Amino acid sequence: MPRRTGRCLASLGVAVILLLSAGCTGSRSQPRPAESPDLTGTPAAVAVNRGPFDAGPVRPPAAGAYFGAWVKPERLTHPGRVAAVAGLEEDLGRPLKVLNTYRRFDQMVGTESDHEFLTQGVTLMVSWATGDNRSIVSGAHDELIRRQARAVRDAGVPMLLRMRWEMDRPNLRATMWSGPDFVAAWKHVRELFRDEGATNVSWVWCPTAEGFQRGDAPDFYPGDDQVDWTCVDVYAGNRFQSIGRLMGPFLQWAAQRPKPIVVGEFGVARAWGTQGRAAWLRDAERTFKANPQIKAISYFESDPDGNGPNQQFRLTGDAAAFAAFREMTKDPYFNPS
Repeated sequence: MPRRTGRCLASLGVAVILLLSAGCTGSRSQPRPAESPDLTGTPAAVAVNRGPFDAGPVRPPAAGAYFGAWVKPERLTHPGRVAAVAGLEEDLGRPLKVLNTYRRFDQMVGTESDHEFLTQGVTLMVSWATGDNRSIVSGAHDELIRRQARAVRDAGVPMLLRMRWEMDRPNLRATMWSGPDFVAAWKHVRELFRDEGATNVSWVWCPTAEGFQRGDAPDFYPGDDQVDWTCVDVYAGNRFQSIGRLMGPFLQWAAQRPKPIVVGEFGVARAWGTQGRAAWLRDAERTFKANPQIKAISYFESDPDGNGPNQQFRLTGDAAAFAAFREMTKDPYFNPS
């Protein structure tokens, strides 16, 4: 995704669940283009796989798509997380079905707020920032990985696990090393989870839309036998393009996989103005509905500290943009039974 240094949600201590959610690829302010793309037409048809899908414990809806979000809390505490989610749900007039949450390598699932969300029937999507792939394969972190597996197992409900999302970002290459190194680490972690009986996980492979535009993201794919959901993170940040154009190469690739798709993070930057953002979101809704392989979506409701307007994605407080967002989330398509 178009993430930049300011977008790294660095924080200290237990509250760092936000951390690492955004990677850092250097943010530069860019002027708004003289002409924005036309986002009012019907999105171009994209080849899709209509299933049936092998999705693991978290089953996709038969029709429509689950709606979720990452909501940056005002206070980096467990009560702060709960309050942030409750506030967005109140503003939208509906509950979240999927809640994206970020963890460092050494942060375990099963916090107080995790349990509160789970009792509300939310599906957690844990974005887990695992470490250096070669050290993982060497066994250096086996005990930590086993502890996480036991924590996930003991939660006792199906959840989505995005192991080192956006692994294809160039600024992560020092710890990812290469596609084959990531695949080896992925298989090692899955084996340890299996040993610990953590069978309530749907494994989500989630690179960036840019990685498919460059062509290197598929190198990191562990294989259909290793992945339950495919995923992509896609932003109109430094570039204001339709979401269909931004993630088109990913959708064409994913159509060849017998997996449901979750849009793990999506957002439109404040820089593009309230009307431009509203148009982008309306186009996003049409694009999601035109691609029935997309079975879940999760908005990045955050203005990461230190970011300029090209990397601020929070919709709350932006009246026209939020109205378009609310309209999307109230559509029955995003409220499947």
